[in-house]
Amino acid sequence: MNAVVIAVIVMLALSLARIHVVLSLVIGAFVGGLVAGMPVADIAGAAGKVSQEGIITVFQNGLAGGAKIALSYAMLGAFAMAITHSGLPQQLAGSIIRKLNSGNRPDHVNGGGAKIKWLLLGILLVMGVMSQNVVPIHIAFIPMIVPPLLLVFNRLQVDRRLIACVMTFGLVTTYMFLPYGFGAIFLNEIMLGNIRAAGMDTQGINVMQAMAIPALGMVVGLLLAFVHYRKPRFYQNNQVDMENANAEHPAPSPYRSLVAAIAIAVCFAIQLLYDEALLLGAMLGFAVFMTLGVIKRSDANDVFGAGIRMMAMVGFVMIAAQGFAAVMKATGDIQPLVEGSMAMFGGSKGLAAFAMLVVGLLVTMGIGSSFSTLPIITAIYVPLCLSLGFSPLATVAIIGTAGALGDAGSPASDSTLGPTMGLNVDGQHDHIRDSVIPTFIHYNLPLLAAGWIAAMVL
Repeated sequence: MNAVVIAVIVMLALSLARIHVVLSLVIGAFVGGLVAGMPVADIAGAAGKVSQEGIITVFQNGLAGGAKIALSYAMLGAFAMAITHSGLPQQLAGSIIRKLNSGNRPDHVNGGGAKIKWLLLGILLVMGVMSQNVVPIHIAFIPMIVPPLLLVFNRLQVDRRLIACVMTFGLVTTYMFLPYGFGAIFLNEIMLGNIRAAGMDTQGINVMQAMAIPALGMVVGLLLAFVHYRKPRFYQNNQVDMENANAEHPAPSPYRSLVAAIAIAVCFAIQLLYDEALLLGAMLGFAVFMTLGVIKRSDANDVFGAGIRMMAMVGFVMIAAQGFAAVMKATGDIQPLVEGSMAMFGGSKGLAAFAMLVVGLLVTMGIGSSFSTLPIITAIYVPLCLSLGFSPLATVAIIGTAGALGDAGSPASDSTLGPTMGLNVDGQHDHIRDSVIPTFIHYNLPLLAAGWIAAMVL
C-alpha cells in the first residue's frame, strides 16, 4: 500500500485510541517512512558523506518548519492574554451570566434562556470569523471566552458538540473564502502563489468567486449541526465551572477598553502593512498594553508566560505536524497516490475531481494544517487539471477545497484543538468524540460535495 495512506491511517487510529496527538504524529511518520523503505538513521556513503537521510533526520529537519508557527502562536497567546488582562472578555461573560441569573428560571431553557443561547452562539461565531482577520489571534480567543461561559451553557443544556461546530465554522470558512488576514496568506500567498509557480496563469482570477460554492457547503454543514445537536444535553456543574463563572469580573473601564481597541487596531494595521507579520503585530499589540499602563511591568512576565502556556500544546502539535509532513514528502509516495487515483478513473473529469478532493482530505487529515497541504498538492494538481481540461477557476476551487478539506475533523488541527481547549476545562468534552468526529461529519462531507460541484460548474 501507499506509505502516505498507511501513515495517516496509523496516526488517526492511534488518535482515536486516545494516544496523544503529538505521539500519534511521530509514530505515524516513522511507520510511513519504514513502509516507504526509508532507513531509520542516515546511511553513510563515501568520504563520510550521507548517501541517504534517515527518518530521524528528515523528521527533525521538518520540525524546524514548525518553529516559526509555534513562536507566532506563543506570541498570539500572549497578546490574547493581554486582552484578557484588560478585562473585556470577563466583562462580557459577567454581563451574560448576570442576565441569565436574573431570570425567573435560570436553570431551564425558557424564552429568555433561548435568546441567550442564540446570542452566545452568535457571539462565538462572530469571534471565530474576526479572529482570522480583524483581530488575528486565531484560536487564542477561545480560552478567554469559553471557560467562564460553561456554567451558562450547562444551565441552558447546550450540546457542546454544537459549540465546537460553531467555532470551527468561523475558524475554517473565513480563511478559505475571505482573502484577508489568515485568508490572504492561504488564498493569495500560498495557493495562488504555488499555482503560478506550477505554470498556470492566475491573472484575473477572483478567489472569492472560486471558493463561494465550497464556502456554501460549509454553511450547509453548520445548519445541519444546528439540527443534529438541537436536543438538550446535560453536563455536571463542576467546581471548575463554578470558579470560572464566579471569578471576579472587573468593572467596565473606558480607559482599558480604549487601550484594548488601540492594541487591536495596531495589530490589525501591521497585518495590512506587512506580509507574514502576525508575530510582529501580536508583539506590538502586547507592547501597547504595556506602554499605556494596562499591563504593569511587574505583571508583564506573568501575563506573557500565561499566554505561552495557553498555546503550548497547540504549538507542539503544529511542530510535530511539520515533521510528519516532511517525512511524507520524503517518502515520495504523495505523487504516486495522486497519479494512481487519476489512473483509476481514466479521463473522467468528475471522478478525477473527486479523487483529488479525497486525496487532499487524506493529506490534510494527517498533517493537520491546510496551509501545509497546499504546497504539497499544488505542484501535482495543476498539470493534472490542465490535462483534464479544467478551467483556471475550477482548478483554484479544486486545490483550495482539497487543501481546506480535513482541517475540520483532523485530530491534529488547531481548528479542532482550539474548541477542545476551551470546552474541556472541566473534563466533560472529549477531543475525538466531541470535536473531531462532529466537525468531520458536518463539514468535510458537505465541503467534499460542494467542492466537486464547483469543479464541475466553474
